[in-house]
Amino acid sequence: MSARITLHTTARILRQLRHDPRTIGLLLVVPALLLTLMRYVFDSQPAIFNRVGVTMLGVFPFIAMFLITSVAMLRERTTGTLERLLTTPVHKLDLLFGYALAFALAAAAQAAVAAGLAYALLDLATAGSAWTVAGLAIGNAVLGMAIGLLVSAFAQSEFQAVQFMPAFVLPQMLLCGLIWPRDQMAGWLETISNVMPMTYAVDALTEVSRHADPTATMWRDVAVVIGCIVVALLLGAATLRRRTS
Repeated sequence: MSARITLHTTARILRQLRHDPRTIGLLLVVPALLLTLMRYVFDSQPAIFNRVGVTMLGVFPFIAMFLITSVAMLRERTTGTLERLLTTPVHKLDLLFGYALAFALAAAAQAAVAAGLAYALLDLATAGSAWTVAGLAIGNAVLGMAIGLLVSAFAQSEFQAVQFMPAFVLPQMLLCGLIWPRDQMAGWLETISNVMPMTYAVDALTEVSRHADPTATMWRDVAVVIGCIVVALLLGAATLRRRTS
């Protein structure tokens, strides 16, 4: 890997994002609007918003980054950009980690906007600190980015890339404990949920919402999420194709 090439890739992706107002809107505005909507859906039950809203600070960035990165990487292939880059000494990992760094910075901006809105204007209250919640939200966004880069290798068009969301994201949302406690599900569903990354992302945020100080469970969840990010990026590099047939 080359740090220079990785940083060059990061700068290129950030320039593309800067000139794409629709993507910026999806990154920064949509999660904030959805959190605001959720706040007033539970207007008469603020305790429910405190429980659900903190996990949504991680789930919304995960979904947004999954969509953006899966489509963006596919576009690199369909336009021939990826093929041209890979004819140079650029390694696949240079590209993927360049993407990871660029979207991690975008995720930090997204988390700052969403968490700032939730705590300052929507009266979100958690036992743990807002900084910890924001950090976990960034981690969840990077996780969504890594998985999006991985699954983009199996799509032939942008429409197919979007179709992967219900296949990869919705089952995780159903089984991660967000809707119903995992230990009250059928045993085989709980087993499946144990190998899904979003389970640990949501569990870490739940721990922060309930405990003032970081717990051992939260650190375990963070370690699993980081491990999933690394594995997804390595698999993404192994399956990355120069061009869509």
